[in-house]
Amino acid sequence: MLLHEFAISIFAILSDPNVLLLAIIGVAVGIILGALPGVSSTMALAILLPLSFSMEPASAILFLIAVFVSSVYGGSISAILINIPGTPGAIVTQLDGYPMTRSGRAGHALTYALIASTLGGLMGLLLLVLLAPMVASAAMNFRSPEFAMVAVFGLVLLAYASSGSTLRGILVGAIGLICGMVGFDRVTDAPRFVFETSFLQAGIDLVPLTVGLFGLAEVMRNLSPSSSGKMDPVPPVTSLFPPWRELCGQWKAMLRGSFIGTFVGAIPAAGSAIAVAIAYAQELRFARQPERFGKGAPEGIVAPEAANSSSIGGAMVPMMTLGIPGDAMTAVLMGSLLIHGLRPGPLLFSENPLFVSSVYAALFMGVILTLIIGLMMLKWIAVVMRVPQRILLAGIAVLCVIGSFAIRNNLSDVYVMLFFGAVGYLLYLLRLPAAPLAFGLILGPILEENLRRSLMLSRGSLSVFIERPIACSLLLLSIAAILLPLLLPYLTRLRDKRRKARATPAIES
Repeated sequence: MLLHEFAISIFAILSDPNVLLLAIIGVAVGIILGALPGVSSTMALAILLPLSFSMEPASAILFLIAVFVSSVYGGSISAILINIPGTPGAIVTQLDGYPMTRSGRAGHALTYALIASTLGGLMGLLLLVLLAPMVASAAMNFRSPEFAMVAVFGLVLLAYASSGSTLRGILVGAIGLICGMVGFDRVTDAPRFVFETSFLQAGIDLVPLTVGLFGLAEVMRNLSPSSSGKMDPVPPVTSLFPPWRELCGQWKAMLRGSFIGTFVGAIPAAGSAIAVAIAYAQELRFARQPERFGKGAPEGIVAPEAANSSSIGGAMVPMMTLGIPGDAMTAVLMGSLLIHGLRPGPLLFSENPLFVSSVYAALFMGVILTLIIGLMMLKWIAVVMRVPQRILLAGIAVLCVIGSFAIRNNLSDVYVMLFFGAVGYLLYLLRLPAAPLAFGLILGPILEENLRRSLMLSRGSLSVFIERPIACSLLLLSIAAILLPLLLPYLTRLRDKRRKARATPAIES
């Protein structure tokens, strides 16, 4: 029955030229907006949401989902080409995407990201359709202790998601945690770290921080005396498609990233940033040559990009089945449904199953059109790499300012962007990773809010994190992730001693 309704919805899109054109426009606009530094997927949806008010419900959700899916991929374009993540979910993609660009494989990196994004989107859709009730039921069991332990687990793994020393990653992540505490306390309403200024009272927004940390800092680095005032030469794009064998060899990383993104995305408030960090960290753990990561490893692109796109389907699970938005982007989509008189939840499946199938069809068309239009735009996008260096640097700086200001039309966000641009440049001089700082800002408020709420409900008893099975499991995984690097040298030496002990009698005999 569901397959029949899904086929009807796909045919309705393909048979109506106006609806199909609307989807194509949505994908093209989404890719462009996602590629612009500072214009996140949430912002793109919020800007275009008023355009959907006059549309039919199915057309409105098709247009917004097309923008949603394509903007998520678009964020990887600027991350790969100019080392500036267009969306927060593309923070990890730049770690290996930009080094691949510097080595003359920008086209390969863009193709890896596009194909992984397509596979991740289809996997997210598949699990949304088949496993929505089960995943939603599991996410429904999450309370404050589980959210707190998810944040702890993410903080532990973010240290592995950065090149260099794990200790350095933890230290920079701790700075991000402190940044997440800036502003009024949500419980006591007391100002913290505001330094008697008004623009810090609302806290530090993620987008100006990432734009400054990865965008303006890159401009400052290339304008520094050590670089002779010039950007490093960007190799021309000579080939868009990597070798077929190399591309097929990434299927395991794509599948792992897709599963991680789907299930993490199904946890309300977890978001794609946590999913991509976990996916990247897991690839580091599975890698036979982990030293390749951070230097242009394809696995470092395909795994987070697959997780980034598959988290879309995962985030729509609680929205569609329970009426709980999985993240800020699905909250905008949920607002569009409410405007059109459709309330997401279990009743939507029983009262309007054809519309549910149209949502699935819209997600499918968004993924496929992103692949087709993305392939057509790759050569055009690569023109950015041939812009003169001075013009490109000036353009990046202007985009950083505009993108930071456009979030809330607040000049204070520009000040935040400028400050973290200087911080990013300082981290570069100290050879410290910058990505953990952004992850710390994301996870810090989640950890603090849920940790305090858990302790308030348990009257200060830490046993609440042990008594609940899911929270306890996440805590044990976090402890194991911390102890494993410390115990690994000892276990390796112990294994070598046993091998020598076994080999000695055979030699003597």
